[in-house]
Amino acid sequence: MQTLSKIENLFTVINETAELISNEAQITYIEAVAETGENIFHNSILQENLSEVTEKSLKRKYETIQIDSYDKEELRKAYQLAILKGLKEGAHPNHQMTPDTIGLFLGYLVSKFLGKQKNVTILDPAVGTGNLLTAILNYLSLESIESYGVDVDDLLIKLAYINANLQEHPISLFNQDSLERLLIDPVDMVVCDLPVGYYPNDMEAAKYELKADEGYSYSHHLFIEQSLTHTKDDGYLFFIVPNSLFETKEAPKLNKYLRDTAIIQGFIKLPVSLFKDEKHGKSILILQKKGETSIAPKQALLAELPRFSNKEAMNSIMKKMDDWFKENK
Repeated sequence: MQTLSKIENLFTVINETAELISNEAQITYIEAVAETGENIFHNSILQENLSEVTEKSLKRKYETIQIDSYDKEELRKAYQLAILKGLKEGAHPNHQMTPDTIGLFLGYLVSKFLGKQKNVTILDPAVGTGNLLTAILNYLSLESIESYGVDVDDLLIKLAYINANLQEHPISLFNQDSLERLLIDPVDMVVCDLPVGYYPNDMEAAKYELKADEGYSYSHHLFIEQSLTHTKDDGYLFFIVPNSLFETKEAPKLNKYLRDTAIIQGFIKLPVSLFKDEKHGKSILILQKKGETSIAPKQALLAELPRFSNKEAMNSIMKKMDDWFKENK
């Protein structure tokens, strides 16, 4: 219970100070979450033109927390709660945050596929607020990890930057259209909760093999191709994808592209209970870019996860998955 109360206490401070800044500076709550995060990180009130009363109130609230006493996961979770509140107020489909349980499960999968590898470069081409990437970084215990995140939304990138700073993760962040040219060297691993929808830039889409034959291209297909382009040979990619990924009219082209460039290592269906509607259900697609040492498994890791709260069923699935790793890795 102590950890929970620490997270709640930190969230309360972030929430209350964000509301103070939002009201006085006439900015949205989510923008104020970014501003107060900066203040906490720098241990200073950086906003100008705040009234003396507001400054004193902010200072008093900040003094109730010792940021050094929090571990990375406590910081991530408290900051995430405030971001979630802000995103609900201005809901946008691609501003939805990846649920924590999925982040932790992905951390487990990533660690299993990495095995004994100790030095890793990792890219999230749709990094958003950085929550998924930092959840995975917190799960991994590696000697050296170099991380990159890209997002077109300048507010989300600012939140990711503050998230990374508070957790002391040295992530290189790029505020740009992820499907345009990336100035990032190929990485060992990609993780991404794919933005699902159509990509409006036909000129840019035309450069991709997975462009649509007519009309707008699927952005999530282009993200898969861009990610494979920026992955080293034999590197792994972990995507959160719609369950219907291989059932659309563009699926045959995607299938052919993946057969040519990658090995499908796994397809794991996430619990329906995580999503408001079954038709919005998602899965984890695990790919390995073809290279000299990549070997297709005897059978891909296929699973349908029960509710994460169903411990008995989860233990049974995890045992089957551990057996798969022993046999194939």
